[in-house]
Amino acid sequence: MIQPLHQAMMSIGDVTLNVRRQGDPANPMILFLHGFPEYSGMWARLMEMLSDRFFCVAPDQRGYATSSKPEGVENYAAGKIAGDAIGLIEQLSPEQPVYLVGHDWGASVAYAAAIMRPDLLQGLIIVNGVHAGPFQHALLTDPAQVQASQYMHKLRAPEAEGRFSADGFALLFKMFAAFSDLSWMTEDERQSYVEAWSPPGALTGMLNWYRASPVYVPTPGEDTLARENPFSDTAKLRVRPRHLLIWGQRDAALLPSCYARLGEYCDDLKVVEIADADHWVVNAKPDLVAETIRSFIDGQVS
Repeated sequence: MIQPLHQAMMSIGDVTLNVRRQGDPANPMILFLHGFPEYSGMWARLMEMLSDRFFCVAPDQRGYATSSKPEGVENYAAGKIAGDAIGLIEQLSPEQPVYLVGHDWGASVAYAAAIMRPDLLQGLIIVNGVHAGPFQHALLTDPAQVQASQYMHKLRAPEAEGRFSADGFALLFKMFAAFSDLSWMTEDERQSYVEAWSPPGALTGMLNWYRASPVYVPTPGEDTLARENPFSDTAKLRVRPRHLLIWGQRDAALLPSCYARLGEYCDDLKVVEIADADHWVVNAKPDLVAETIRSFIDGQVS
C-alpha cells in the first residue's frame, strides 16, 4: 500500500529546506540526497515503493528549487551541505541511526556526512556517485575520465547561468541527455524540472556546488604526474558504516576508474553493477534500485 506523501519546509541551522516525507516516522528512516541537476522529485518512485517499511525523507538540498539559496560559493562546500543532512537526521530520527542514500552530487554529500558522523548511520547507499579520493585519483591518472569531466569547467564558468538558462534551459536538458537515455522522462516530468530550476537564484545555487568543490579537473593532455591527490588519506576520509555502491555501467560521466580504489577507503563495501543502466539509473530503473536497497538492508547482498 502506497503511503501518503507530505511536504513541508524545515529549518536546519541557518537554512530552510523543502522536505518530502513518506511512510511511518516510527519505521527506520531512509534519507535520500539528490544530485545535479535533479531535485527531491527524482526519488518519488523509490519513496513510494519503500515507504511500506521505511520512513522515507528527501529534501531539496540547499541552492535547489524552493529551499534556501545562501549567497557566496563558500556556502556550498560539501561539509556545510552535509551539515544540512546531519541536521535532518538529528531532527527526524533522533533515537535510531538511518540509512543514507545519495546519487551524483548527493553521493558526495552522503560520503561527507558518513565520514563526519558515522554514528548516525546504519548503512550508506551510493548510486552512481563518487568518493572524492578515488574520483580525484581517476582525474589524475585516467585520460578518459579527464575527457568525460570537461563539462565541469563549463558549469564552473562565470557565464554558466546565462548559457544554461537560455531558451527554457535547453542547454541544461542537452547536458542531461548527453549522459543518459531520457526515454523515462515524460512531458510532465520535464516541466517539473523546469519548475525546480526556475526560482530566482536556483541555478546559481546549483552551479555553486561545482564552484565550491576542491576537486581538480585537468585539461586533456595536461601533465598531472607531479600533482598530489589531496584526498589520499584513507584513514581521515574513511567510510565506516556498511556501504553499498549501485553502479549503472553505461554511465558516460563517471567511468569505472572513479570507484576502482573505493575499497581502500571503506570498512565494509558491497558493489552491485547494473550492465544495462546509465548515470540516471534511479529514474530509468526505480524498481530494480528499490529492490537492491531492500536486499542490502536485509543483509542479502553478497
